[in-house]
Amino acid sequence: MLSLLSLSSLSSLSSLSSGLFAMPWFKVGGACREPLARRVKAARSWSWLVVVLLAMPMVGSAAEVTTEHVTARLIAERDPVAPGTSVELALVLDIQPGWHTYWRNPGDSGEAPRIAWSLPEGVIASPIRWPRPELIRVGPLANYGYSGRAMHLVSLSVPPDWPAGTPISIRADAHWLVCEEHCIPESGVLELKLQTAETAGGADPRWADLFATARAALPSERLQGALFGAHEGGLRLSIPLAGNPRLQVDDAASVWLFAGTWGLIEHAAAQPWRIRENRLQIDLTPGDLATSADPDGVLVVSGRDGSSTAFSVSAERGAWPATAVGAAEAERLTWPLTLAFALLGGLILNLMPCVFPVLAIKALSLAGGHGGGGRQRVLHGLAYTGGVLLFFGLLGGLLLALRAGGTAVGWGFQLQYPPFVALMANVFLVVGLALAGAVTLGGSWMAVGGRQTGGGVAGAFATGALAALVAAPCTAPFMGAALGYGLTLPWAQALLVILTLGLGLALPFLLVSLAPPLARRLPRPGPWMETLKQGLAFPMLAAAAWLVWVIAVQTGPDGVGRVLAGMLALALGLWVRERTRLGSSRMRRAGGVVALTGLGLALWLGLSTGGREAPAMRLGTSTENGRQALVADAYSASRLADARTEGRAVLVNMTAAWCITCMVNERVALSTAATAALLDEHRVLYLKGDWTNRDPAITAYLAGFGRTGVPLYVYYAPGREPHVLPQILTGGIVRDAVEGSSALAGEPSAM
Repeated sequence: MLSLLSLSSLSSLSSLSSGLFAMPWFKVGGACREPLARRVKAARSWSWLVVVLLAMPMVGSAAEVTTEHVTARLIAERDPVAPGTSVELALVLDIQPGWHTYWRNPGDSGEAPRIAWSLPEGVIASPIRWPRPELIRVGPLANYGYSGRAMHLVSLSVPPDWPAGTPISIRADAHWLVCEEHCIPESGVLELKLQTAETAGGADPRWADLFATARAALPSERLQGALFGAHEGGLRLSIPLAGNPRLQVDDAASVWLFAGTWGLIEHAAAQPWRIRENRLQIDLTPGDLATSADPDGVLVVSGRDGSSTAFSVSAERGAWPATAVGAAEAERLTWPLTLAFALLGGLILNLMPCVFPVLAIKALSLAGGHGGGGRQRVLHGLAYTGGVLLFFGLLGGLLLALRAGGTAVGWGFQLQYPPFVALMANVFLVVGLALAGAVTLGGSWMAVGGRQTGGGVAGAFATGALAALVAAPCTAPFMGAALGYGLTLPWAQALLVILTLGLGLALPFLLVSLAPPLARRLPRPGPWMETLKQGLAFPMLAAAAWLVWVIAVQTGPDGVGRVLAGMLALALGLWVRERTRLGSSRMRRAGGVVALTGLGLALWLGLSTGGREAPAMRLGTSTENGRQALVADAYSASRLADARTEGRAVLVNMTAAWCITCMVNERVALSTAATAALLDEHRVLYLKGDWTNRDPAITAYLAGFGRTGVPLYVYYAPGREPHVLPQILTGGIVRDAVEGSSALAGEPSAM
């Protein structure tokens, strides 16, 4: 049989024994008249009686520790155990009413219980097998845990060469967090000695009900064929009913997924479910790690009679954009069509507002290349295209590598890092100064600012790279669908989609370079080019100012001060270099040192903006000059889900400060009195997601609609499928979406 003595029992025995010796009949003198020897003998008899009485309840397979809020027991299902077999242990936590402990994923807060085992060599304890949890709501949060009693099963394996008859000493250092309105970490040391024999003993009848209850609370089986992926800006878990006969949900009162990994979903959000096409579909709200956390957990189906069944879920993650590119687009997109969309999107990208600063460099390159002859013109076109493709290839490779590593990034991710934005601001400052004639960079570097604007093949290559640098964060019509679908393909095909996008961006210049009739239509070089060159300095400087504003949104005044100081140091260094360029060799060296110092200081100050965050961007505007203005709520998946549950219309705007297209759309179509009045009239909730800095929740939302970048505008009419609006907005488009959907709001929607 198994014999044990817990630390708490030893403490109780000691105190009771001391109390017995302190009783009057054990005292020398006083009213008692027995001889001293007889009194000592009586005391010894009482002490052994106490030992026997206290030890009797502990004989058998259990050890116990009592804390302020929990009574913890370690029990063994049977005793003795035979070598080469295993025995089931259970850590049972009896919890004070009103308090709770936690599951392996505690939810929004808390900590799972853990056990540190001290076992003889060769004896192995399995990981905890967790019973299904319950949902414990605490204000707006939700925890996964247990109240009343929690039973954690562990299998203990005994090696075959263990000598029969030799007991196994077991020590379990158990730690748990128990919470009510506040939380208290507690722990206990549980020790027992497990007897061994050639033949294993039978199950201990005292614990039969406890072990039966613990096994019944375990997930019964793993569901087959479960798929997990993005859907309508959220997540969807889809489970076939045909391959899972025990999954009976026709008459279920509730279905709930307990995510096994923190960050997969929002634990407190609603989980609407339905049966469609013989599959159970559960809509979930993405968590902070929705794109990288393991899609597993426990599904609990509760019947109307109060019964419940738990199933283990380990789903396959589907291609994120596959269900949300839009029904029409998803049916149309094929591999050749994806490449065509990418090429067309790259062409349209030339007309996007975010690419406007680069049009200045393109214009100079086109005009300057006319006088270099046919061969030179072709080389310029190929070099420009090579610069575009190289930058897009490097950027695409980095994006694919980050996504493969589980990082939630999208198109334009590089501008979510303030040091990169600071670097771009300095590049535009230098280009602007060169175009204005304040500094001379030389035709061999960037083809701007030198005496001959054409600048050579190296200059054309650098111009193409700079064009791609500025164009990369933007998304154009057709481009979003192509990238969304393309990034779900194998890496070679995905990279080809990105390169095709770059080819579309470079195609106009390439065609002019390769087609003599088009080239002959270009104006001939002349004095006008110097005037144009200096005039085009101002769009470059305006782009630098815009990027400083982006830094302000990302890092606040401190970051702006650092970037401006760096730009001043860089400009001063270039000016000194320019002033000493024609001087003596000593002066030229001194000017070069000053220029390098200014460059180094600008880079250092730009890098120092990393890790700094500004206060949350003010989303929305107040009434201006008596006009009604549009006010936005900050986007969150739970806010969107609550509004849809209430049957309210919602307009979602996914934007970023570095996206000029987004800024133009807001000025032209969204931040107008007419749009504000329209949304107010139809009680439309306006949600704005700020993707200026990296935000996995917004990345997941974009992926849910087959998008990898901003802008994205989605209108949710009550009871209907979400409608994705064009990336170039007008007030009329917004009005048609709201009023058209409102007229149909009463019609049912197929989910």
